[in-house]
Amino acid sequence: MTDDRTDGRIDSPGEPVGRVLGTADATPLQFWTAVSPGSYLQLDDVVVTRRDLPDREPVTIAGVVTQVRARHEGAQFESDVFAIADGTLPAQVQEAAEITTTRVDPELYVPPAPGATVYRAEGDARARALHFDRMERRIPMGMGRDGVPVYLNADFLDGSRGAHVSISGISGVATKTSFATFLLYSVFRSGVLGGDAVNAKALIFNVKGEDLLFLDHPNARLDDPTRAAYAKLGLAAGAFPDVRVYAPPRVGDASGTPDVSSRLTGVDAFYWTLSEFCADRLLPYVFADADDERQQYTMVVHSVTAHLARYAQPADGGVSVDGVRLGSYADLVDHVVEQLNDDETRGDWAGSAVGLGTVNAFARRLIGSKKDLGRLIRGDLATRRPHSINTAESAQVTVVDLHNLPDRAQRFVVGVTLRGEFERKEKAGTAKPLLFVVLDELNKYAPREGSSPIKEVLLDIAERGRSLGVILVGAQQTASEVERRIVTNSAIRVVGRLDPAEASRPEYGFLPPAQRQRALLAKPGTMFVNQPDIPVPLCLEFPFPAWATRVSEAGRAPSETLRSITGSIDPFAVVGSGGADDDIPF
Repeated sequence: MTDDRTDGRIDSPGEPVGRVLGTADATPLQFWTAVSPGSYLQLDDVVVTRRDLPDREPVTIAGVVTQVRARHEGAQFESDVFAIADGTLPAQVQEAAEITTTRVDPELYVPPAPGATVYRAEGDARARALHFDRMERRIPMGMGRDGVPVYLNADFLDGSRGAHVSISGISGVATKTSFATFLLYSVFRSGVLGGDAVNAKALIFNVKGEDLLFLDHPNARLDDPTRAAYAKLGLAAGAFPDVRVYAPPRVGDASGTPDVSSRLTGVDAFYWTLSEFCADRLLPYVFADADDERQQYTMVVHSVTAHLARYAQPADGGVSVDGVRLGSYADLVDHVVEQLNDDETRGDWAGSAVGLGTVNAFARRLIGSKKDLGRLIRGDLATRRPHSINTAESAQVTVVDLHNLPDRAQRFVVGVTLRGEFERKEKAGTAKPLLFVVLDELNKYAPREGSSPIKEVLLDIAERGRSLGVILVGAQQTASEVERRIVTNSAIRVVGRLDPAEASRPEYGFLPPAQRQRALLAKPGTMFVNQPDIPVPLCLEFPFPAWATRVSEAGRAPSETLRSITGSIDPFAVVGSGGADDDIPF
């Protein structure tokens, strides 16, 4: 072919598949190509062509196929298709593909010439078309439709030039959490972080079942083709090597046994002591619904929080307030409500300008929290026993199991944990080591309307987390219901299978029309990834998880999981934080 020369920018880019169509407008940003007989183009194929200019170097125009059509040329009526099929009416089948431009090199924005040869981009030509050659650090995300790896620019994930990931899709079909964990695995194991990968951390909240409790177990269903797929991406197929799992204590269990059923080793209970609850001002997270902040009793919340922080003193595992020892969260709630109902003490606790109706509204909500939070806020467990979620002192991957908790308790754990992690990063004052936070059901914690303590923390992470090395990987069924500032601050946007009504929302305007329609049909494992480097979202398939995603897939546990932090502490550590003698139960 005359265009296949070595003196221009096209140097054997691949096989010729067609020519630029002359019956449709060709623009620098979009054009159509007629597909040659015996060839084909499918959605997401990468192509390249060239435009020769007088007195200038040739311009290479590369793009991605965003629509494909086929028609009979020579047919006039719809019924002609039957005559053509029977061979009684001459006609020719012609396929054409819409190309959306991804790169113009050099940047002379001229349209391709009708009749110019179009090539299927392969090798270096494909890498240039998708800007992979400009990515100094590439994170493998999966395979494109052509079976070749697709990459993510690490600069837009780790905070160098951008941060945060938003993943949307139907629950159970879009495999949002599976893609989030694969992305973490790729970040940690691909070498893209260099020496920083050793100290990088991940905090994952498990909100559905116990599927994420086996990340450190190899997947028993892993087969040779899957291992080959990982190898093609430059990754070794295996489980996460360093994982610590936390779960809430069982209801009514005085020993603080973790509330999990499928995993029996390597799980530690998390909780907060009454002293920590008061001193760390955690009461606002009891009222963490977005609607709560619109109620007048929020001023009572902050007043009671300040009073507890000022007057509550540690006392034998519990706290002492106003000379009264309180040994459980229920005792604390009852004492607060009693003081608010007393005319003489109400002003000290709630302020003098608050009406009785507002105080009663606060009291009702507080009383309702006793059942949900009683097992998380304790005065009967050892204060020196490890019970805090702190990624700086944990494994590389920390999984916090929430699935057995009611909604109010889930909000409390997420809010308090994220606040603690963000404050630690603020005090450190450095972006390294990185902390990746994976949170599903983001629309529940940061809804578009209203405000809450959790939403404020998530907004802080979205807007300032990049500079502090806190990267939010948020997943939700409906991005249209998530706070706009969180979505817009996400440099990487990922879409799996969508609900038809959701796909029509403006939040998915970055998807071309054909991809919006395809998102309604996407099978599990197929994702559309939009990143700032590439003007067209890329369709990819990520490999089957090499780690167990449920107990039925779990292979033999590594030796590290056969122990937990509770197995290495003093077995005689019980209630109280005083001297050694006070910790002996007999």
